[in-house]
Amino acid sequence: MLKSIIKQEGIKTTNKTIKIKIEVDRLPPLGFETENKLLTRPFSFYVNCFDKPSLFAGKMHALLFRKWKNRVKGRDWYDFEWYIKKGIPLDLHHFTQRAKDTGDWTEAELAKEDILILLREKFKAASFDQIKADVISFIKNENVLAIWSEQYFNDLLEKLQFK
Repeated sequence: MLKSIIKQEGIKTTNKTIKIKIEVDRLPPLGFETENKLLTRPFSFYVNCFDKPSLFAGKMHALLFRKWKNRVKGRDWYDFEWYIKKGIPLDLHHFTQRAKDTGDWTEAELAKEDILILLREKFKAASFDQIKADVISFIKNENVLAIWSEQYFNDLLEKLQFK
């Protein structure tokens, strides 16, 4: 299929190898919202995808519950900052479904205050030197990371909106 699209669109091929990682969750947690997005390359088509608040819920779940022991993923922290700066609200319902689905939350309800407490605890326990070291290779201007600290992320948390 892809080869016929490339020929049809006149895209030049190359001998370079490109690796694309695709993960498919055949039983995703429910409670998400979707939206149709128009893509125009290599030809026009619509794709149904999670809306941004649902994507934010997935990113928040990764930030709070990633099972990496002492390792950190700086991208989780970068994404948290990005969603907050863009004013995208967190889909609380979908986040709750994700946390219950993975067994990371066993209570009947998950309130906004619960998320705030979990995040404050995460910020307090975090090694911001490790976080910055992990994400620095993806950042054009590494000076933007100078502000990253427990205080900065707690201040960002004040701007967190919920859907």
